Parts: sequence; C-alpha cells; structure tokens
Amino acid sequence: MSTLKSLFKQTFIYGLATVLPRMLSFLLVRLHTDESVLKSVADYGDVSLIYTYFVLFNVILAYGMETAFFRFFNKEEDQAKVIGTSSISLIVSSFLFFSVALIFQNDIANFIDIKAEYINLVIWILLLDALVIIPFAWLRANARPVKYAVIKILNVAINLGLNLFLLLWLKDLATDSSWLGAIYRPDFEINYIFIANLVASAVTLILMSSFYFKLKYTFDTKLWKKMMTYAFPVLVAGVAFSINETFDRVLLNKLLPENIAKSEIGMYSACYKLAMFMTLFVTAYKLGVEPYFFSHANSKNPKKNYAIILEYFVILGSVILLGVVVFADILKMMLIGDEAYWKAMVIVPIILLANLCLGIYHNLSVWYKVTDRTKFGAYISVFGALLTLALNFWLIPIISYVGSAIATLSAYACMMLVSYYYGQKYYPIPYNLKKMGLYLAVSSAFSVISFYVFRENYVVGIGLLLMFLFLVVMLEKNQIKELIKNK
Repeated sequence: MSTLKSLFKQTFIYGLATVLPRMLSFLLVRLHTDESVLKSVADYGDVSLIYTYFVLFNVILAYGMETAFFRFFNKEEDQAKVIGTSSISLIVSSFLFFSVALIFQNDIANFIDIKAEYINLVIWILLLDALVIIPFAWLRANARPVKYAVIKILNVAINLGLNLFLLLWLKDLATDSSWLGAIYRPDFEINYIFIANLVASAVTLILMSSFYFKLKYTFDTKLWKKMMTYAFPVLVAGVAFSINETFDRVLLNKLLPENIAKSEIGMYSACYKLAMFMTLFVTAYKLGVEPYFFSHANSKNPKKNYAIILEYFVILGSVILLGVVVFADILKMMLIGDEAYWKAMVIVPIILLANLCLGIYHNLSVWYKVTDRTKFGAYISVFGALLTLALNFWLIPIISYVGSAIATLSAYACMMLVSYYYGQKYYPIPYNLKKMGLYLAVSSAFSVISFYVFRENYVVGIGLLLMFLFLVVMLEKNQIKELIKNK
C-alpha cells in the first residue's frame, strides 16, 4: 500500500503539472474561438491542422528514446552512460532535422498546404521541444515532480500571456505607440499564436539548460544500439498513436468538400477539447505510472499492484466520464467562445469514452514494456491506426466528424482488447474484469442516457452521477477505509 501511495502522490503532482497548464490552455481555446480574434471557424481549423502535424513530428523527433531512457536507466548499472548516450542521440538527431527542414521548408509548405512562414516557426518550436525530452525524463526518473510541474506550468503561463498580449492588446497599444505600431501586423493572428509558443519553448529550454551543463557527454555505441532496438517499436507505436489521435483532421480536410472542410475541422477540434478533462487524467496517470512500472518490475508480487492500479484507474476514469458528460453543456459555454462551434457537441461523449479506453490500454501496456516485447506495442498501435484510417475513409463522407469520433473510439477500444488478450498470454495479471466491466458499463450507459436522452436536464444528470458515486462507495468502502487509515 505504501508503494501505491507513493505512486498516487507522484501522479497527483504530475497531474497538477498537467492539469494546471491545460486549464490555462483552456483559456487559449476560449481566446482562439472568439470571433474577434480568429475571424472564422475555418481559421481555427487552420490552426488545428498545424497542431496535427506538431503531434506527428514531436513523436518522430523523440523516436521512442524517452521510453528507452526509463527502461535502461533502471536496468543499467552505469546510469550516467544512459543519460549521456540518450542525450547526445537526441541532440544530434534534432539538429539534423532542423537543418534539413530549414533547407526544404518551402517544399514542405507546398506538400502539406501550409504557409512557409508558419513552417519556419514550427521548425524552431520542434527543435526546442526535442531538446528538453531527456531533461524532463531525467526529472521523472529521479522523482522530482515538483520542478517538473513548475516548469511545465510556467511554459503554458508564458504561452497564454503572450497570446493575450499579441492577439488582444497589441493592436490597441500599437495605435498609441510608434514603436509598437512598427512591429504590429494586421491579419497576422496565426503567426502570433506560434510566436507565443516559440518563446515559451525557448524559456523552457533555458530553465532546463543546467542539465546540459552537468551532463557527462559519454556516448556508448553498443548501449545506443540496444536503446534504439528497444525504442524503434515505441516510435512506430507513437506514429500510429498520432494518426489515431489527430490525423482525422487531415482526412476531414481531404475528404470533405473544400467549402466546408476547414469549418468542420474547426467545430470538431473545439468540441474535442471538452474531452481534455479525460485526457488530463490519462496523461497525469501515465506520467506517474510509467516510471513505477519499470522501477517495480522486479519487486515482490508486482502483478497484484498492477491489477489494483488499473482498477483504481477505471473507477476514477468512469467518474470523470459521467461527470463531464452531465455538465458538458455548461463546460462548452466556459470553454468555447462562439456558438458557431457548438454544432459538434454530439461527439463529446464518444471522444471521452475513447480516451478512457486509451488510458486503460496504457495501463495494460505494462506487459510488453517490462518484458521487453515492445514490438507488440507497435503491432497493436499499427492495427489501431489502420482501423482508424479505414473507418475515417468510410464514415467521413457519410457523417463527417461524427465518423471521425466513432473511428477513434473503435480503434482505442479494439487496441485495449487486443492488448489484454496478448498480455494475459505472455504476462498474466489478475485483473478484476467483472468489477471494472461493471463500472465501465454503468458509467457508459448513464452517460448515454444523460446526454442523448435527457440532455441539459440536470436533475436527471446529477441524479445519475450520484447513483454511480454511491455504487463506487459501496463496492470500494473497504479500500477507502484502508487508504484513509494509512494516510
């Protein structure tokens, strides 16, 4: 129980590092969907498309080295060699990408149909973000979540502050100041969004730069080959995950009529943000649990703890699913500034459940990570990506972004089931399927009733939420008492 309490404590701090920045970024969604900032839903669709490519290239530039770092940091006796090898690898690859991308930026812009001026900013941001991957991983591996949290929160605070200044205040200040008037450019809003991101990333690297000054620049070729062998399937899985998570925006742009595509993407992307409450929980849990999986893999009876961890995850995730669905129409008014985006609210319960399935999959993935069978992670992720692509190609022309939401849920649910099947074959863990299945079934059913039958009827919605919480308390009262007793 003490190890689980340590996990929950770290998860809480990592959650804080995730939740607070994302809460601040909610304000960015509100800002960017305000019709006085970005002039149309289609403009927000453009921004969403660019961030889709961000997700993909962040994965490529990390190429699984972060996960490999955790594995070998806990496995090798010479941890300094692991730190040095992984850091040098990422430094070299990042600057190589940076050089090639700058040379061919115009060709890249033409190929993906994005302005070259945006591409230039994106290249710089990707470089800066890649250079802090190992420093942040080192903080997590050494159980320093507070510093991790502070820097992450500061990053988003700077980003938010600059967005507010550049998008809201600069125009007014420029009329009263000659030097501000000289730098202000009208119709430059999308550029300003990425300039703010660039400055925030630069400050983050400066704050983490002490890592590089203390680093022992030792590179072990043999170790690097082993790390790359471990990391490559993680890279493949990551690319597949990025397709599952964001590539639907690209397909919406390609498969829908040109006159409505960007608007549909804008609406879909804005309402998708309401699922961020589940994403926050899943991300925070993953940040806390991944180092735990590796550090306790050789402890006494780790499988029992892994089973308990997933059970708690399902309980909390099911509560979040139902809670967000019940209050979705209140949250939309807080998050999305223009009613023109609200048409896509129908996808919110689907995406929330999809992200809960993804979180369960992350927990189930312990079996192939601790047994060094990461190739299975790649296989499963590629399977999910292919399913996502097939369903998007089929459903988008018929039901637009609702098809994308259904494709996402189908992919994550199938990945979850496939991972469980193979996990029980190679590394059987005694999961309590009946209890977890009950929570998922009841939470999902109550969500459907609340949103699609009694939407905005808060007497029914809150009643269903209280009934579910009562069920949890009744079934978990002994565990709750034990946690309180050992506090």
